[in-house]
Amino acid sequence: MTSCTPSDGPPDLLFLLSWASHALQTEHAAGLAELGISPRAHYVLAQARTGELTQREIGERCGVDKTTMVVTLDQLERAGLAERRPAPTDRRARLVAVTPAGEQVLERAQQVVRRIQDDLLAVLPEQDREAFLRSLLALVGGPLANTSPYAPGARSGC
Repeated sequence: MTSCTPSDGPPDLLFLLSWASHALQTEHAAGLAELGISPRAHYVLAQARTGELTQREIGERCGVDKTTMVVTLDQLERAGLAERRPAPTDRRARLVAVTPAGEQVLERAQQVVRRIQDDLLAVLPEQDREAFLRSLLALVGGPLANTSPYAPGARSGC
């Protein structure tokens, strides 16, 4: 593996996490492309599954700005995977619902994502997998909690 880690120092956490993130995003994009959706579309569908969230709420949960959210939902609607419905309590807001076709794609997408994750984690000894995931959750739930566009309430494109 090529590394930006100094030969006499500790591993460069930023480099390693960036490398892993990029590789995992590439795997997700390739796997989900076979279903005709992007990782962003997959996450939007997963958040919209209940049909109880507004377009804005889903965008906030996904870390997607308004413009990107509109484009993503337009694509999902054209593909027949999701639909926007008027919110009963706010005529300006739209609830997002997953269509039956969207449910099928979402289920298949979740299988793809689970397979990719299982394949990735399979390189770790079984006893280390849970510790690795717990450690990542501790990092993103602790010192990195408010620094990511994916943090609750944060706004940025993913």
